[in-house]
Amino acid sequence: MKTDSKYLGLVTKKFNDFFLVDLKNKLNFEDSERFLCKVKKSINFKDQLIHVGDEVVIGNIDLKSKRAVITSLKKRKNFLARPSVANISNIYITFSVEEPELNLSQVNRFLISAESMGVEVSLVLTKCDLISDKRRSFLLDKFEKWGYQAITLNLNKSDNFKNLLAELGQKESSIFMGPSGVGKTTLLNMIIPGLQNSTAPVSNKIKRGKNTTRNVELFSISNQSYIVDTPGFNMQIPEIDIKLLPNLYSEIYKQVIEEGIRCKFRNCLHLNDEGCNLNKSFERYSFYKEMIESSKSQYYRNQED
Repeated sequence: MKTDSKYLGLVTKKFNDFFLVDLKNKLNFEDSERFLCKVKKSINFKDQLIHVGDEVVIGNIDLKSKRAVITSLKKRKNFLARPSVANISNIYITFSVEEPELNLSQVNRFLISAESMGVEVSLVLTKCDLISDKRRSFLLDKFEKWGYQAITLNLNKSDNFKNLLAELGQKESSIFMGPSGVGKTTLLNMIIPGLQNSTAPVSNKIKRGKNTTRNVELFSISNQSYIVDTPGFNMQIPEIDIKLLPNLYSEIYKQVIEEGIRCKFRNCLHLNDEGCNLNKSFERYSFYKEMIESSKSQYYRNQED
């Protein structure tokens, strides 16, 4: 049985020239429909490739064989290049507190990169069963000053994981990002029943894990809520406009936007600028200076090229 009606769909998996597409705006979760699709050859997507997470319109639907044709591509809200996934609503930056040891500079880079996408950003700390309650409280206090209510996960206690699972069910499209070996695959295996991605231990030599996941795929965890199973890639650090960088730090944003502090010059970068009135006594200021200098260097290299 075929229908000529067109429906809005979500690309959940991509392989070769085929796409798995879930119908959106389903009446209920149990009646969800998924179709194996190819792209209509006459459609010009302006040299844009279709990726997991894209919203598309499908037609020429064959209800019996569950096949259809992608007829158009909707405008994206955002796009992650590595791994290639579109329309993320929430990024959960994930780090272990031990094995491998927490690297604050690296945590900061991941957080700021995520913030630059303009989505909701959260921080997840795994392997908290390896540290004391005192150390856990210390880290919670530290990251609260950074502007994040960190989620701490302990293999011996399930309450925080249940809360995280309930939260994910309220989000549109979530992704866990972080370095290898921090437990992302283990976490996804717990969140998505039957996923069973293989995990690899942390290397004693390089103190990081081996990437074990291979395909990018969206999994539905509740009605209209999806989570991205990523191939273990680290987030690719984007080139952030140096003028936008200050407001990606909550400590600076609060002073400038909420408290209304004014520097002498409107484009003040809050380094050693004349007339800068920013209170620089926050922990991440050294990380901020490093990112500003790095952005400046990248800008000048681009100008030379």
